Amino acid sequence: MPWAAGHRGVDLIARAGQPVRAAAPGTVSFAGTVAGRGVVAVQHPGTGEPPLRTTYEPVEAVVKEGDRVAAGQVIGTLQAGPFHCSGGCLHWGLLRGRVYLDPLSLLPPWMLRRPPSRLLPLSGGGPGAPLVSP
Repeated sequence: MPWAAGHRGVDLIARAGQPVRAAAPGTVSFAGTVAGRGVVAVQHPGTGEPPLRTTYEPVEAVVKEGDRVAAGQVIGTLQAGPFHCSGGCLHWGLLRGRVYLDPLSLLPPWMLRRPPSRLLPLSGGGPGAPLVSP
């Protein structure tokens, strides 16, 4: 459910202290701490209503709310763990309003090393087969 706990977004392998860059131009809509972890959110104008917003955590911000950022601009550094990944990672999210989207959809296809993931039926059936076995 949209209001329940869960993992939304993608984890990008990274080491503590590495720079974190904005995925697209926009305005910093939040830079602060949430549940003990640094978070930066960037709102992207001209992306529809409500506008898209990217989120980055755990990040020690070098920007503040209201700052305008360019695509690729450093917005902070990756904070030290603990991480929920086996090594260090940046959690990257994408939202439109309160709806979570796939942040990988912002990347051009050449940056993705393989075709998009697809869910296949566990039963081995064709299209329209149930996604779980009875």
